Amino acid sequence: MKKLGFGCMRLPTVDGDNSKIDLPRFKQMVDLFQSRGFSYYDTAYVYHGGKSEEALREALVKRYPRDAFTVTTKMPMFRVENKEDLPRIFDEQLQRLGVDFIDYYWLHALKMTEYEKAQRLGAFEFISKKKAEGKIKHIGFSFHDSPEVLERILNEHPETEYVQLQINYIDWESPNVRGRECYEIATRHNKPVIVMEPVKGGALANLPQNAAEILRAADPVPSQASWAVRYAASLGNVFTVLSGMSSLEQVDDNTAYMCDFKPLDDGERQVIHRVEEAVKNYTAAPCTACRYCVDGCPKKIDIPDYLTMYNELKRMAKRDNSKKYYHEIYAGNGGKPGDCVACGKCEGVCPQHLAIRGYLKELAGVYEKH
Repeated sequence: MKKLGFGCMRLPTVDGDNSKIDLPRFKQMVDLFQSRGFSYYDTAYVYHGGKSEEALREALVKRYPRDAFTVTTKMPMFRVENKEDLPRIFDEQLQRLGVDFIDYYWLHALKMTEYEKAQRLGAFEFISKKKAEGKIKHIGFSFHDSPEVLERILNEHPETEYVQLQINYIDWESPNVRGRECYEIATRHNKPVIVMEPVKGGALANLPQNAAEILRAADPVPSQASWAVRYAASLGNVFTVLSGMSSLEQVDDNTAYMCDFKPLDDGERQVIHRVEEAVKNYTAAPCTACRYCVDGCPKKIDIPDYLTMYNELKRMAKRDNSKKYYHEIYAGNGGKPGDCVACGKCEGVCPQHLAIRGYLKELAGVYEKH
């Protein structure tokens, strides 16, 4: 299998509605991905408001033989409330995807609270049972917590076959994500790593000008995203790297340089190190726009969009542009930062462990003064 997977969390949409996937465009993207010898697709129960799995059925499963693709999806432990939810959600996923079995199945976004819930409700036993029944080929989990928690999970559940980790050159030594430490623990436990967020929600494909110039000076041809994906794919224990692609152009770019993948050489690693230092100085709120925070917000605040604007304010010092962007968002149907009731639900599910309430309060203070 080639070392690039198609992440189905940021698919093309219609009229900016995250739950309305542009199926004709998605089919084109799948066709190009398949035609270049790639076959690994990653989706989840909650992606695109629950529509990603259905879209994958229409664009891929109905149009290609079952042995021509690998499909992965996840049990949303942050949505599971009781033991009965496990078989209900799993059966619904099989129906949404239109498959008889799932190649790779995860417990989704484990951190300590979700891990303790998984233990209490027997979630690991459930997926092991489904594997024994032939409904799942491989079992594992995706992870968003400290290396210490990862060590505990792998010690207590050696039956898991792989781990999905957030790895990119910004988060490798990040005190929030601690990517290197988590990767080393998984490697020590002989668990292959599947990489999520190699481009950090698109941030490493749209670098600040000074960082982008470092890459252009080293080689003007490759895309910014290609440097980030190759960085993650160059790690020896990485099984595949997911890229959440939103356009045909992104599929074309990613598959072009990953068809005949070449790991980074020493000189390229030095270039990445210089870019890393440059980017760190311009990042205020390292949001990846995964949107886990949006669904549970009682005020329907589009948090990722506001954090994008927060970064614009803090990193770029473009207050006028940020104010214009703020009013464009506020003109939509969702709430504004000043509506935040500080319930903390967003921070409880944020994989980046961001202090979201503080960011929203600061934005409200700047832009909602009368």
